[in-house]
Amino acid sequence: MRTRSISERLMLSIILLLYGDQLAAENAEGVCKTKQSHDVYVPSNDLSCERDVSDNKSFVIERYRPMKKCTSDFDTTDVLVFTVASNETDGFRRYLRSTEIHGFHDKLNVLGLGEPWKGGNVVRYAGGGYKINLLKKALEDYQNDEKKIILFTDSYDVIFLGDLSIIVERFLDTDARVLFSAEAYCWPDKSLATQYPPVSRGKRYLNSGGFIGYASDVYKILETAVIKDEDDDQLFYTTVYLQDELRLRYKIKLDHKSEIFQNLYGAVADVELRFKGEEAYLQNIVYNTVPLVLHGNGPSKLVLNSLGNYLARAWTPDEGCLACWDQTIELDNIKPKTYPVILIAIFIERPMPFLEEFFRAIYRQYYPKSKLHLFVHNNVPYHEDVVDDFFEKIGQEYLSAKRILPSDDVSEVDARKLAMEHCLLKECSGYLSIDAVAHLDNEHTLKLLVEQQRGIVAPLLIRPFKAWSNFWGAITDDGFYARSFDYMEIIKNERRGLWNVPFVSNCYFINATIIANKATRPTYEAGDLDTEMAFAHGNRQRGLFMYVNNRLEFGHLVDPDTYDIRLTYPDMYQIIENKLDWEKRYIHSNYSENFNPDKKPIQPCPDVYWFPIVNLRFTKELVGIVETFGQWSDGTNHDPRLSGGYENVPTRDIHMNQIQYDQQWLYFLKEYVRPLQEFVFTGYFHDDPRLESGYEAVPTRDIHMNQVGLQDAWLKFLKDYVNPLQEHAFTGYNDYPPRSLMNFVVRYRPDEQSSLRPHHDSSTYTINIALNQAGVDYEGGGCRFIRYNCSVTDTKPGWMLMHPGRLTHYHEGLLVTAGTRYIMISFVDP
Repeated sequence: MRTRSISERLMLSIILLLYGDQLAAENAEGVCKTKQSHDVYVPSNDLSCERDVSDNKSFVIERYRPMKKCTSDFDTTDVLVFTVASNETDGFRRYLRSTEIHGFHDKLNVLGLGEPWKGGNVVRYAGGGYKINLLKKALEDYQNDEKKIILFTDSYDVIFLGDLSIIVERFLDTDARVLFSAEAYCWPDKSLATQYPPVSRGKRYLNSGGFIGYASDVYKILETAVIKDEDDDQLFYTTVYLQDELRLRYKIKLDHKSEIFQNLYGAVADVELRFKGEEAYLQNIVYNTVPLVLHGNGPSKLVLNSLGNYLARAWTPDEGCLACWDQTIELDNIKPKTYPVILIAIFIERPMPFLEEFFRAIYRQYYPKSKLHLFVHNNVPYHEDVVDDFFEKIGQEYLSAKRILPSDDVSEVDARKLAMEHCLLKECSGYLSIDAVAHLDNEHTLKLLVEQQRGIVAPLLIRPFKAWSNFWGAITDDGFYARSFDYMEIIKNERRGLWNVPFVSNCYFINATIIANKATRPTYEAGDLDTEMAFAHGNRQRGLFMYVNNRLEFGHLVDPDTYDIRLTYPDMYQIIENKLDWEKRYIHSNYSENFNPDKKPIQPCPDVYWFPIVNLRFTKELVGIVETFGQWSDGTNHDPRLSGGYENVPTRDIHMNQIQYDQQWLYFLKEYVRPLQEFVFTGYFHDDPRLESGYEAVPTRDIHMNQVGLQDAWLKFLKDYVNPLQEHAFTGYNDYPPRSLMNFVVRYRPDEQSSLRPHHDSSTYTINIALNQAGVDYEGGGCRFIRYNCSVTDTKPGWMLMHPGRLTHYHEGLLVTAGTRYIMISFVDP
């Protein structure tokens, strides 16, 4: 044989370096490793079914069509596939799906199905000899068959990534009689590592989760020794492989470079998920191979779950989620009276903002109330009024409604146990667990979760405008949050589908069969873990898949972290943390119409604009907050709240910072007032997040002193060196330090301050929001713009007057003759 020169070898290395990935990708497309053919496989495995659930059309779930890959000269009629499975777990169903996708489900022989597992607790200890004894019995009829090929794999943690013909072709290329998968660790007996034959490149140690070989040789290997059911199957095969005489006799080899079998444990970094056309495939980037059988051995099962969301045509870039349609049902095809009975278990375990809206979303679920049981655990006395109102008004519409009060002193763990027991007592088919943090804005959410027909499935819910959601795409070794490679694409809905994940919380639907089985019933206790972590941890330990569904928009999470029930009307303070819910509750329903280009803004006086901005609930609650606080100023020029202690145009008022509402009000100005100001006062733009108000009147490209840590030093410089010069040059002007925005509620009463003298506001522009009703809550009152001799007296609660502050709009507050008038004032850009 001619040996290659150094230059030839160097050129070959360069070619492999430059084009290795491309060659591997071509291999992934199905380039057959046959001796005569290199036909390229053409993907054609569409599922012919209706996929748009939004229009409520019926759809048909068809059986998988085998993928058409390149033709193989090998006749697979002489091939049998074996696996062992005691129960039809989620992992087993995924395994079956992959055999159907790749067209050899009819070749599969499942051993031990429906029978008790006798192989020991393989999660905690070595074991699995039971698999060997089952396989030995199954191969008795083929013990002398030297042509029949046997493919054996585990099932719960295995996914087929290629057709059987290609697997067999690659096996034949190895010239082995029996080929085992290989891994990075010697297990279960590490001391045997030194006895393994040396390997120049590739994984060195045998793994028993997948092997392929001729039936006669496999049977003889199984016959080499007697093994107990609870003994370890991998140790059995290892012992055979390490005996030189047996290894040579049966031509046993290991798949060192993952040509066929890819074991993930110890090799997660070796593989990449890639796409070629409409197909996802797995690339081993270390050995430049494209494996055909994927095994999530040991602790790598969660990585297998993540990859399994895409592989075996579970999800494609063009068609999206194909696996989503497996086993689904269509409730519209049956009468509502035959819908499954569901128990909705509601948990209020901590003070929660916008609880009224939460219950409203529950009530609006498009599902017959006659098929719904309610279970409510409220652990917060503050919320009893809201829960009372819900039960009194609509609780009787449900099939039944059970309630646990704060005074019952039932812990969260016990409440969740009781809810599941109540589900079984009511003979429900499904169980929806929902925390008060989860708002189901989509009224079809419950129906869609039922139709999805998964053991545990959660609707994707996120905190609006944030990356916080009710699922984790990956976890650390100690079980806490880690960001998966596709987390951001999922929460942004750039990838829609049904995702197998290691953690779900806040809202999830459980098939009642899981609860009925004590071996799979969820648990909410596990060491020091909280209930959410314990729930997910228990499911992972039991091999129960948890799915998160983002096929449609389902709702959102509220953020309860800053919710303080010691405040009067605490939901009013949630404008920053829960902007979406705050808007729905407090912003005027016609606010968006203010920007309608076909409508002219109302101007009761020149350059005085009148907008609907907040609703009556806002005005009433703001009045309630300030009146509860009660510390009104005395209406004189002396005002200790101001830095100088002097108020030029005094009113009887309460400032926003007195009621801890200053930051919230500044945010309100920025988000809701500023767009209106920019809409009518053309050319006045200012939005600088470095400023407290977010407003920059005359923007420049600049860097503030506080950005470089010189703020305090510069203020001292101004005070000590600039201020004396200013006072000397501009006699009588002393305004240090600069005042911030003035935001306050004013109260006018005939027996207190009934009017306000003519004045200019210390602002670029002023907003004035009426908080109660003229002619109902008070008589008289209003604002008169003296220069224009124009008055606004018929103010409406929740409507905002906006006008320039200095120079042009000299104005006065008109006399209140009866009742009490409240207005909310802000001086913007003083």
